[in-house]
Amino acid sequence: MPTYAIGDIQGCGQQLQNLLALIDKTSPDVNLLFVGDLVNRGPQSLGTLRQLRSLGPRAKALLGNHDLHLLAVSQGIRSQHATDTLDDILNAPDRDELIDWVRHRPLALFEQGHLLFHAGIFPEWDAAKTMALAHEVETMLRGPDWVDFLRHMYGNEPAIWSDELAGYDRLRCIINTLTRMRFCRPDGGIDFSIKEGLGAAPPGYIPWFDMPDRQTADITCVFGHWASLGLTLRPNLIGLDTGCVWGGKLTAIRLEDRALFQVQCSRAEQFA
Repeated sequence: MPTYAIGDIQGCGQQLQNLLALIDKTSPDVNLLFVGDLVNRGPQSLGTLRQLRSLGPRAKALLGNHDLHLLAVSQGIRSQHATDTLDDILNAPDRDELIDWVRHRPLALFEQGHLLFHAGIFPEWDAAKTMALAHEVETMLRGPDWVDFLRHMYGNEPAIWSDELAGYDRLRCIINTLTRMRFCRPDGGIDFSIKEGLGAAPPGYIPWFDMPDRQTADITCVFGHWASLGLTLRPNLIGLDTGCVWGGKLTAIRLEDRALFQVQCSRAEQFA
């Protein structure tokens, strides 16, 4: 059964339907892996969640920073931003079921020799360590104290990984790495300020995937999150955020042969 990895949807529900229809024409029986940022900024966040949930076990969806933001907003921990499009979920009759479904999504997946996460990883993390650290956060999000955990989730520190980190500092660093990382600073810590492409980095700032001695260099990492980077294809790297919500494309890649499937998204059409 072929496996497709799909980039950031961000509530672009119509484009998701179009992309799944395109995939279905080629391979009606497939596995689907979504790299996170399922909701927000696009006009159909509610429909997107309902559709993903309806796909059942053949679809696995990762958590991105926008999905974690939805959880925090739903519990009154964070306020919505001016550009958020989460009201349809928050006011939906099946709101509680959808929020529960979201908080049970993973932060990392390992499928067919591919390690999938939303944003980035530290160079010293190999695949097994990434999965284990992701599981630490997943356990908290799925547990009885998940709302209290969300209250401690936000913040930019610590930005440098250490195996000695403990408690909320440790969990916050894991979350920030897997859902927010783009560049690493000269000291190896996460930079949270640069959101543009590779040319925007000051001297000494390195994209996480170009960090020396990266322990995942022998496998293929699949990620989203970085729309300004665009489609990125290297022998051991697949970047899938092609900016659908900004008028770009929604992209899927078949992992077995790297065949690409894309649908166009008009920003003007999205927000008309």
